[in-house]
Amino acid sequence: GLELYSNSLFLFCGGRNDRFKGLFWDGEGFIMLYKRFENGHLSWPRNNNEAKELSAQQLDWLLQGLNPLPIRKIQAVRPGSFY
Repeated sequence: GLELYSNSLFLFCGGRNDRFKGLFWDGEGFIMLYKRFENGHLSWPRNNNEAKELSAQQLDWLLQGLNPLPIRKIQAVRPGSFY
């Protein structure tokens, strides 16, 4: 839902989760970025429903090789159940 020419950076990842590409419109043309990680891989959305908008801080984490969208596993607690 973002406008392609409105100061947005679009990131794409192919089948290999150790690299991604970015497209940014600078007013005169597109800038293409390419990042490959030597160690490890990315946790990447697999469909449109999983796509997320990242904050500047999350983008910085991604460029450092960190997962910008950590998966939180919180167990649901049933009423009346205690340790």
